[in-house]
Amino acid sequence: MRFQLIDNVIERSDERIVAVKNVTAAEEYLGDHFPGFPVLPGVMMLEALAQAGRVLMEGRSDAGAGPWTLAEVRQVKYGSMVRPGQQLRVTVELKKRDGAHWSFQGTGEVEGKQAVTARFTLRPVAVKVTD
Repeated sequence: MRFQLIDNVIERSDERIVAVKNVTAAEEYLGDHFPGFPVLPGVMMLEALAQAGRVLMEGRSDAGAGPWTLAEVRQVKYGSMVRPGQQLRVTVELKKRDGAHWSFQGTGEVEGKQAVTARFTLRPVAVKVTD
């Protein structure tokens, strides 16, 4: 199983990506969050921002090899809830590079209202090969 929250990339440049996550009632974790009132968990909204950032990095020639991991998250704010049948539209912009660390500003909106906003940093995973 692949853990993919980005359903479609709408727009993409070297510095910015806009993508969507379609929330459906079929998503297993919604049954428990919250029973009788399913909403997309905040951590999943944040993960959608990080995944959009990873997709943005994959398209950059100066980014080097991935995979990319979430290194830091700051200034997270949640607003509107995202329910089954709604679409989370995420916009992620590259803000700066500090060595191997890349900093982003991300926002997620549902029906034109802010659902999540955060500043976050991605860094490459150091992969060790063992025999």
